[in-house]
Amino acid sequence: MSTKIHKNESFDKALRRFKRSVSRNGTLREYRKREFYEKPSVRRKLKSEAARKRDSKKRRRRHQRQRFY
Repeated sequence: MSTKIHKNESFDKALRRFKRSVSRNGTLREYRKREFYEKPSVRRKLKSEAARKRDSKKRRRRHQRQRFY
């Protein structure tokens, strides 16, 4: 990934543009995810835990909304 510095543009501004493009792209997230090998069983376990967490969050929100009515 590269970012060209425009004419009369400061380095800081170009760096900010680069950081923004990297974060939108998901490059850094992907790098951190692949930094170390993750066994398939561990990957499945983490995926299951994340799904469980999302589900409990949804239930909590739904329960809060029902109390207001």
